[in-house]
Amino acid sequence: MASKEPGWELYRSFLAVMREGSLSGAARMLGMTQPSLGRHVRELEETLGVSLFARSPQGLSPTELAHALQPHAQSMASASAALRRAASARHDAMSGTVRITASEVIGVEVLPPMLAAFHERHPGVVIELSLSNQVQNLLRRDADIAIRMGRPAQEALVARHVGNIAVGLYAHKRYLKAHGHPKTMADLASHTLIGFDRETPYIRAMLPAGVPYAREYFALRTDNDLAALAAVRAGYGIAGCQCGIAQRDAALVRVLESFQLSMETWVVMHEDMRRNALVRALYDYLAAALVEYAAVAPPPKAKLRARAKR
Repeated sequence: MASKEPGWELYRSFLAVMREGSLSGAARMLGMTQPSLGRHVRELEETLGVSLFARSPQGLSPTELAHALQPHAQSMASASAALRRAASARHDAMSGTVRITASEVIGVEVLPPMLAAFHERHPGVVIELSLSNQVQNLLRRDADIAIRMGRPAQEALVARHVGNIAVGLYAHKRYLKAHGHPKTMADLASHTLIGFDRETPYIRAMLPAGVPYAREYFALRTDNDLAALAAVRAGYGIAGCQCGIAQRDAALVRVLESFQLSMETWVVMHEDMRRNALVRALYDYLAAALVEYAAVAPPPKAKLRARAKR
């Protein structure tokens, strides 16, 4: 164990090198000179008594130990960011910084008008929007508020179910004019389908058995939901889309209405955030707005309905 505790700035420089893959890139990211950042890395290695990077003419290569330390350093970075956000807020005042995490589609297609309206009411609020289809760890304070497709399993979280977001099959008018409408589920096999590249447990839980919406049928495979949505809008083919998003675009037409999935949607925050007036206000606002959004196309009680679990 190190004889003295390394300063946070050393771990921050270490994380930057791990993320950027070079001293020069890390220095640019942190606004430091390359020699200063190099000294931070060497000082951290000397303090810990370990080697974190192998040096070569090609640059730095992280050691196995560096990879093992990275998630712990990331936890420190998350805690530091949470501390700064908490310090930015005045008690009982609608000003400060709040970090929200959501999926890419929710963050790009659903949240912006909601956040814009909130910011109009409270211009002193700064929003940090982290978009990822990976579940961020609220217990580690990666974010203050999370929008999740499934009830969180962790304890010490406050979670509110805001409804079930309906997902149907949609295509652009241009595609349907050229290729016609599928009349039955079996017809999907002869159409151009857009879908996932990797079938995750989440996807398997959503899709009903026996539906020809599987990887081997897809003419375009992507695990990026925004890319799939863009392809539908471009007239590439048929894909799943949130009904609330599709209803905003007159060019998108729903096909095979008997096919409908239902995504449980939750707004989540750490229980400690209930005492933060700003975070609680935004949490309550988003919960109410998402209830309204989910109710745009309530899922029917059809035999093909499947509830997503995550």
